[in-house]
Amino acid sequence: MTLIKSISGIRGTIGGKVGDALTPLDVVKFTAAYGTWIKQNSNNHRIVIGRDARISGEMVSKLVAGTLQGLGIDVIDLDLSTTPTVEIAVPEENAGGGIILTASHNPIQWNALKLLNSKGEFISDAEGKAILEIAEREAFDFVEVKKLGSYQRLDGYFEKHIEKVLALPLVDVEAIRAKNFRVVIDCVNSTGGIVLPMLLKALGVTDVKELYCKPDGHFPHNPEPLPENLREISKVLEQGKYDLGIVVDPDVDRLALLSEDGTPFGEEYTLVAVADYVLQHTKGNTVSNLSSTRALKDVTLKHGGNYEAAAVGEVNVVNKMKETNAIIGGEGNGGVIYPESHYGRDALVGIALFLTHLAKYGKRVSMLRASYPNYHISKNKIELTPSIDVDDILLKIKKKYAKQPINDIDGVKIEFDKEWVHLRKSNTEPIIRIYSESETEATADYLANKIIQDIKEIISQ
Repeated sequence: MTLIKSISGIRGTIGGKVGDALTPLDVVKFTAAYGTWIKQNSNNHRIVIGRDARISGEMVSKLVAGTLQGLGIDVIDLDLSTTPTVEIAVPEENAGGGIILTASHNPIQWNALKLLNSKGEFISDAEGKAILEIAEREAFDFVEVKKLGSYQRLDGYFEKHIEKVLALPLVDVEAIRAKNFRVVIDCVNSTGGIVLPMLLKALGVTDVKELYCKPDGHFPHNPEPLPENLREISKVLEQGKYDLGIVVDPDVDRLALLSEDGTPFGEEYTLVAVADYVLQHTKGNTVSNLSSTRALKDVTLKHGGNYEAAAVGEVNVVNKMKETNAIIGGEGNGGVIYPESHYGRDALVGIALFLTHLAKYGKRVSMLRASYPNYHISKNKIELTPSIDVDDILLKIKKKYAKQPINDIDGVKIEFDKEWVHLRKSNTEPIIRIYSESETEATADYLANKIIQDIKEIISQ
């Protein structure tokens, strides 16, 4: 069983012993810590909550709502929702914060509490640490019976979310409708199965084949939208009857696309394509994290903008976007962040912008993908013994490649012309994750293996 405490929230497997997994007592403890932090830092004692469709969601939601009420906090419950929908609802409802009950792309046995501030954005590093400290000390007091918080179930936010997407100036519903796109969707039996058909209908897409759109939480395959998990939708597209495949994760903040022949567009290229469209119409800068493809930088420079890399993690990308006034950004896992809408990864925004881009491009999805620089990312890791000083290894790697451009805001990233290697240590185990990118898969693998060999040499000294 696993319980992971991080600055952005608490996630773990359901069942097991207290403190070793996400048990009901752990849910109450960390919800109470978050609610206490809200009360200490805001006069606004209203919290929006929402959940994905995973099996444990209803149980966890009831625990969260009751705990917040016990602190004297009013609860606005969107029930089945998505991460970006809750993010939008927090400021709309003038709430002090929000909790999204989702383990994102993790398998069925996982759940989590994702924590938002009053802007509907993920809490900062310092805020997360403050909440974890409150939880550690169990420094929370519950109110007397006459001061209990209220509970309100609020429906209709999918419609509000879609209205906001349609109102974006760069979303052209008429252009999309005119193309009569035929689309296949895979929503992994979570809340995307509710909202994606609604969005596509609103965008004028009427020919939609739905795979796994029953929001019962029984994931039919690993819910992370990686190529190896998308074989069924690929087979449907291979029959040649559809123009595009769309896949989302359980909480609908990641977007993966497939070409008309069933070939994955590539999660890394979701952001690249959407950014290309946005930059064609709005001059500006972009941001992605250090482990994302260089193709975004290439596209940004082509349009006269500046590109910046942020540390891995949505909150870090958002902070860098604000710092650089970026007009679009995100992460290479299919996460599109478009500030014109809100500062959060949003698959609905990504779908609407991509379909507009595709409609105006006027050619097949595979041809659009072929129009971008083609890079390959190799993802590896090296497991170490607990006695090994991981920070010292990273420092020695940095010195070894000191003549190359190096970024050390999050581990060590070494650039070699259009190739790069990024080393990051795990926060929970003695592992160094190694990401490398090149124009060929073989070279990307070679770069990763070269760094792994360097690390082994350092250890043996």
